[in-house]
Amino acid sequence: MGVMALDFGDKTIGVAVSDPRGVVAMGIETIGRRQPFGVNRSISRIRELVRLYNITSIIVGYPKNMNNTEGERCEATLWFKEKLERRLKNLPVSLWDERLSTAAALLTKGKTADPSQIDTMAAAYILQGFLDFLNQDF
Repeated sequence: MGVMALDFGDKTIGVAVSDPRGVVAMGIETIGRRQPFGVNRSISRIRELVRLYNITSIIVGYPKNMNNTEGERCEATLWFKEKLERRLKNLPVSLWDERLSTAAALLTKGKTADPSQIDTMAAAYILQGFLDFLNQDF
């Protein structure tokens, strides 16, 4: 089971993948974007990474507000999710609450870190939360 998490932003997409057992998240890269609605090149790179890491599902961070409402970033994320689903037809794409993932990445890497490191780390936090949820004993 290989799971990929994406932290979708206006200028970048942070990417993380799980180990084959689905226990540990690893940030792997940040994909730069040229335009807010130009995602074709980004999705092509995501497709390459899906093959390289034998990914069976994708989680996209869903940026709800702290009061659980959905704003403009949620709309953009839903748009991106639909684009992914159309281009990666046989791969399930799900949303996962990403509140505070960027804040956690900033605390880990520091405010002076390269922005691409922050996006990659945020994707790893999103994925680790998902994996921990899947692997908990009920």
